[in-house]
Amino acid sequence: MKFTVDKHDKYVIIKLNESKLNSLISPMLKSELILFNTEGQRNIVLDLSNVKHVDSSGLSSLLVGHRLCKNTDGVFILTGLNDATNKLIALSQLETIITIVPKVTEAIDLIFMEEIEKELKKELK
Repeated sequence: MKFTVDKHDKYVIIKLNESKLNSLISPMLKSELILFNTEGQRNIVLDLSNVKHVDSSGLSSLLVGHRLCKNTDGVFILTGLNDATNKLIALSQLETIITIVPKVTEAIDLIFMEEIEKELKKELK
């Protein structure tokens, strides 16, 4: 699996450099997501701008990422989806579960807003 990683204090951006997210790639992606999460990364942005095709096992790996981040009080964000992937996610009704934004910069902004909100909630307790 080809991908690039951009680590920051509050989040990590994983850019998948594959044209397909299928049963060959999905197990490796799940392993990487688990690894980043166990290393303390609770906010993960997955950039799928190079991905042209996603199948059911690919969707499964996205749900794993979402669950891992949610369980650690973080957020899992997808970005760079093409029309076919957007339609598949809509058909699967996952757009109500997984956060999707058009661009990486929007994902970063969303993460910082979530972090500020969590800090404010802590202060109010």
